[in-house]
Amino acid sequence: MPELPEVEVVRRGLERWVAGRTVEAVEVLHPRAVRRHPGGGADFAARLGGQTIGVPRRRGKYLWLPLEGGGLSVLGHLGMSGQLLVQPEGAPDEKHLRIRVRFDDSAGTELRFVDQRTFGGLSLHENTPDGVPDVIAHIARDPLDPLFDEVAYHLALRAKRSTVKRALLDQSLISGVGNIYADEALWRARLHYERPTATLTRPRSAELLGHVRDVMNEALAVGGTSFDSLYVNVNGESGYFDRSLDAYGREDEPCRRCGTPMRRRPWMNRSSYFCPRCQRPPRVAS
Repeated sequence: MPELPEVEVVRRGLERWVAGRTVEAVEVLHPRAVRRHPGGGADFAARLGGQTIGVPRRRGKYLWLPLEGGGLSVLGHLGMSGQLLVQPEGAPDEKHLRIRVRFDDSAGTELRFVDQRTFGGLSLHENTPDGVPDVIAHIARDPLDPLFDEVAYHLALRAKRSTVKRALLDQSLISGVGNIYADEALWRARLHYERPTATLTRPRSAELLGHVRDVMNEALAVGGTSFDSLYVNVNGESGYFDRSLDAYGREDEPCRRCGTPMRRRPWMNRSSYFCPRCQRPPRVAS
C-alpha cells in the first residue's frame, strides 16, 4: 500500500485537476471497486452524480474527496495497485479501468480509478464534525499534520510497551508511516527495529520523529517511491525516491554511513533492512 508521501502526491494532483468540478456521470466497471460502498455500484453512481467535489484531503495513507454541502466524502482505498488518474476524455481505456467519473464542464478530462489487483476501491461515507469520513475517524494524525501532538505521541509511545518499528506502523498512534519509511527513519536515527519503546527518552523519540518527517518530505519532493509501474501520480508518472533510499532494499550493500553490509530480516510478513553496526540490536535481559 502506498505510504504518506505517495498518497500526498496523488492528493495534490487531484486538488489541481478535480477540486471544484461537478460530476456529470459515473461508470462502475467492476463490482469489487465499490465493495466497501454498502449500496453497490448503481447506488454509488447515482449518489455521486451531480455532486461538486471540494478540496481533496488526506490523513496518513487515507485519501478522500469531500462533496460540497452534503456531509459526504468519497474515500479512496488505493490498496496495492490502485491508481487515480486524470485522463483526456478520449484516451483509450486502461486494461484495468474500474471506475470512470465524467464532469459537466469543458475541461476535457475525466477521473479514472484503475486497479490491477482489485484490492482498492472507492466508497461514499458520512463525515464526522471534523470533516473526516466516519470509517477512518480512529486513524491518528500523521507527522506532517500541523495539529500532530508530539507530547501525546511520546507518552503513548512509552506506554505502548512495544518495539519501535511496530509503534511506527501503528496507525492508531501515528498514521502514514509504512515499512519503507520506517526503515529509512530508523536507519537515520541509528535505532534497531526491535528497540523497546519504553526505553526511548523524550529527546530520542523527538529525534526519531524528526527523521520520519525529513524522509517523508524528501520523498514528497521527488514524487514518492516507485518500485514498479503500479504507483503513479494522477498523470501516470512514477516517483523516484527509491534512488535515495539508505536502508530499504539494500541487503548486502554497504551502509552509506559506515560501510558495513546491510542486512535484511523477516519481520511481520515483511522485511526489515538495517545496518548491524549502526543499529545494534537491544540487549536481551538474562
